[in-house]
Amino acid sequence: MIDNMKTYSARIGAVLLSVVLVAAPMRTFAGTDTPMPVAALAKKTHFHGIAVDAKDPSRVYLATHHGFYVVAPDGTATRISDNRNDYMGFTPHPTDPDVFFASGHPATGGNTGFLQSTDGGRTWRQLAMGVRGPVDFHQMAISRSDPRIIYGVYGGLQVSRDGGRTWEMRGNVPPKLFDLAVSATDPNRLYAATQGGLLVSTNAGESWQPAHYNISPASMVRTTAHGDVYAFIAGLGLLRSPDGSLRWNFVSKGFGDRYLLHLAVDPSNVDTLYVVTSEGELLKSTDGGGAWKPVGAN
Repeated sequence: MIDNMKTYSARIGAVLLSVVLVAAPMRTFAGTDTPMPVAALAKKTHFHGIAVDAKDPSRVYLATHHGFYVVAPDGTATRISDNRNDYMGFTPHPTDPDVFFASGHPATGGNTGFLQSTDGGRTWRQLAMGVRGPVDFHQMAISRSDPRIIYGVYGGLQVSRDGGRTWEMRGNVPPKLFDLAVSATDPNRLYAATQGGLLVSTNAGESWQPAHYNISPASMVRTTAHGDVYAFIAGLGLLRSPDGSLRWNFVSKGFGDRYLLHLAVDPSNVDTLYVVTSEGELLKSTDGGGAWKPVGAN
């Protein structure tokens, strides 16, 4: 059992490193702009982030390797961005439903720098180059308590204190980082999902400590407006803790060999969760994570 767990953890770590830490080459998108089932879209591209539409919580935004999409309740995905750029580090503004942030790569290659959309993801503009930019933030997180504070990872841990217009190097990046989150109440408390486990910093990334006793790879961490922290740890499943307490409770173990890459919580209903799995599935739970089914399934 222990050997199997080590093999499983090592496999997850290796796959996550290839997906998150290595910039994937831009592939030609083999398809049209016709709306398609999200399961079909998953076969054509990678999903880099999700968010629930605060104006219409029945819809989910999806940042991908080939553009920015919205997914309807029936599971139909429609591209709404005016380009097919690669949107990495996708981060919604915590209070303005029309504002999103991202980084990544233009469809023609290179890095985009730090991007902002103020029209719900339809158009994007470079707000800043970042330190040693143009940056390509694969991990990015915004403070809910002070949205002027945004963290991004590129050549180290960078921070902006003016909404992304200027950036400076700050703190240390844990080795083999997969995901990053900021406390909903304390902009100096950061959470990191890494191959070496789930970590926490209380000093804006200057130092890091274990946030859970299990040191298996943690593939995802997300804070919510409701004051919770969600994390996925290999072999344990999806966990939840009150922000700052590190008192973890099991949410779901029913993902088999799959692991979670992204999670979003409906801001109007704490029991409605969405996740993206390692198999490219977009799943929904309406009971706080007890049961899951593909978006659009009856």
